[in-house]
Amino acid sequence: MPTEPGILAFHKRCQDFYPADAVDASIQQQRAWYDALCAEFDAPSPEGLTRSDEIVGGRIPVRRYRPADIATQTQIFYIHGGGFVVGSLQSHDAICAEIAHAAKAELVSVDYRLAPEHVWPAAFDDCFAVLTSLLADGRPLVVVGDSAGGNLAAGMALKAKAEALSGIVGQVLIYPGLGGDLVSGSYQEMAEAPGLSTADVAYYRDVLKAPPENTFAHPLKAPDLSGLPPAYITAAHFDPLRDDAADYAKGLIAAGVNVTYRDEPQMIHAWLRARHMSEGAREGFVHLCRGISGLVGTL
Repeated sequence: MPTEPGILAFHKRCQDFYPADAVDASIQQQRAWYDALCAEFDAPSPEGLTRSDEIVGGRIPVRRYRPADIATQTQIFYIHGGGFVVGSLQSHDAICAEIAHAAKAELVSVDYRLAPEHVWPAAFDDCFAVLTSLLADGRPLVVVGDSAGGNLAAGMALKAKAEALSGIVGQVLIYPGLGGDLVSGSYQEMAEAPGLSTADVAYYRDVLKAPPENTFAHPLKAPDLSGLPPAYITAAHFDPLRDDAADYAKGLIAAGVNVTYRDEPQMIHAWLRARHMSEGAREGFVHLCRGISGLVGTL
C-alpha cells in the first residue's frame, strides 16, 4: 500500500463512489458508478479554453479542445480509459482540458464504442478511424491514452506503422494495459492493489474478447518495435499494470525508440484523477504535461 496521505484519501473517496467489487455488478451499474465518480473529481475549465463536439465518419463522437494560447500545429489525440467498459467524452473532460491548456495544443478526444455491447475490434476501429481522419489534414499528431486508452494508443502507433501512415510524432501511454501474462511480476506482486486488481484486469480482457494473438490488442507481443514514434510512458507503482508499462518501454528502447519512462512511486491506478489532491499525482501530472509538450513541440 502507498503511504502518501493524498493518494490514500483519493482511494477512499473513489471507493465511496465505485466499490472494489464493481466488476461484479451489471454493466449499467458500473457505468452509473463510474459517471458519478468522474463527476466528483471534475475541475474548473482553464480560462479561455473552448470545446466543440463533432462526429467523425458519420457515427463516432469526438470533442475538440482549443486552449486560449495555441503554440503548435501539432494536435493531440486523447483516448480515455475505463477497461473498454466505462468512460466517455465527459468522464475525461477536465483531464483533456488541462492537458490541452498545459501543452498549448489542440486536443481531440474520442467516444469509442464500449464492451460488452461492442467487442474487439469495435473500439480499436473507432479510434483508428478518428486517427486517420486527423492525419488526413497533414498536421502532426501525438497519440495519448490512459489505461485501456493506453492500450489503444499503443495499438494505433503499431497499426499506423504497419500501414505506412506518416504523421504520428509521439505516443504517450499512461498506466497502460499492454497484454502482460497476469501471473508474474507486478500482476502477482500487486494482485490486490488499491484501485485495480489483477482479477479486474482479467475481467476486462474477458469482456473485450480480443484475440490473444493480435499484436494491436496486445502490443507487448509485437515482434518488431523499431520505427515507432518517440514515447512518454508513465506507470503507477502500486498497479498490476506497472510491468506492462516498464516492459514496453524497455522493448521500445531496445528497438532504438526514444523513450521517457516514469514509475510514479506512490501512485495507484487512475492517479490522473488525484492530481488536485495528491502531491505525487500533481507532480506526475506536471511531468506528463511536460512530456506531451516536448512531443508536440511547445516545451
